[in-house]
Amino acid sequence: MSDAPSTRTALASPASPSDTAHGTHHSGSIPIQVTPQALKVVCSNCNLRELCMPMGLNDAQLQRIDEVVATRRKVKRGATLFRNGEEFTSLYAIRTGFFKTCVATEDGRDQVTGFQMAGEIIGLDGIVNDQHTCDAVALEDAEVCVMPFDRIEELSREVTALQSHVHKIMSREIVREHGVMLLLGSMRAEERLAAFLLNLVQRLHTRGFSQSELVLRMTREEIGSYLGLKLETVSRTFSKFVEEGTMEVKQRHVRIIDPDALRRLVNPQNCG
Repeated sequence: MSDAPSTRTALASPASPSDTAHGTHHSGSIPIQVTPQALKVVCSNCNLRELCMPMGLNDAQLQRIDEVVATRRKVKRGATLFRNGEEFTSLYAIRTGFFKTCVATEDGRDQVTGFQMAGEIIGLDGIVNDQHTCDAVALEDAEVCVMPFDRIEELSREVTALQSHVHKIMSREIVREHGVMLLLGSMRAEERLAAFLLNLVQRLHTRGFSQSELVLRMTREEIGSYLGLKLETVSRTFSKFVEEGTMEVKQRHVRIIDPDALRRLVNPQNCG
């Protein structure tokens, strides 16, 4: 799965002291700085810029983007950033925190459709019909940079790299959806959970965290909803991995001891 599932990791500054709770830093990672809360939004000085903005922009182009991304919005744990059916006006770059996207099923249950972490952009679902097609809920206190879409479209005509970057983000979402369909359509429970954990670790590592440890911000039930598994199946599969010595699990803290065992489950033909 390329970018799926599409945990909070914030390497940007300013950030709260709790921002390290999502993963385990390895040596040489970007230190988190705690600075006064009231700061002007400046993409050019953000440590997450390389994750959510195009590379190679000159100073003038960065200044134009700084003018577009003019505000930040704080979202408390459990609060909704946007709702299904709400008018689409902006994309949101996650600066700190962790979100889930979900839709309500006919019987009233929430079906989780993705998990998004710092450095990722959410809200793309609203572009097609000018309204959002899912809810975006913060799984912990979060902060997002608000990017009005009409201004992004306007700037994209001046900065072609920005237009190309938006297209790449959209393409990544398509690839993610294909990965989820493969996950749900052909994989056993062990394979689904292995793919999910490997993806999270890879995304965390991109942000400067450990390749083997993470703290799950979602519940077992939410993992099951995303993977198409019952809560009992998720818990049983975690226990199976622990018994086999593949990982250690202490509540929401997971340490992967044998990543190759997980990779063999996901891609057996590529493992010796």
